Amino acid sequence: MPADEPTSEIRMINVGGKPVSVRTARATGRLVAKPDTIRQIRTGQLAKGDPLATARVAGIMAAKRTSEIVPLCHPLPLDSIDVTFTFEHEGSIEIETRVQATARTGVEMEALVAVATAGLCIYDMAKSIDPGMAVTDVRLEEKHGGVHGDYLRGGPSS
Repeated sequence: MPADEPTSEIRMINVGGKPVSVRTARATGRLVAKPDTIRQIRTGQLAKGDPLATARVAGIMAAKRTSEIVPLCHPLPLDSIDVTFTFEHEGSIEIETRVQATARTGVEMEALVAVATAGLCIYDMAKSIDPGMAVTDVRLEEKHGGVHGDYLRGGPSS
């Protein structure tokens, strides 16, 4: 194989030698929908039930199972997972997750998977009234802990 072609070798990074420390991450995303759809979601008026409570549980469950979804993530004993929703604009729901673990590797992927899954859960529950919804802008906002240091979107290390 020529030197400029990527190898097909895939491996999980060995984190055994890294120190255990408190790791935190915060991720955000957005569900964009028609204003009437957002009102129905906010008031829990969907045929399938309360979308926000269901999405919160789905996000928590997804964070706990990230290593089963993203192949090279390590399974982590998570200390806490928080999933919140805010309604800053009439045509969207802001989704935020905060994840913490005392571990050898970070929890960025757990926070991102929780945001995406919470958004997809709401989409599933409201798709019959608004199939044009979109889950957008899923991104890491900040992370703390570990040998690579802290990250804050828009901060000096961004």
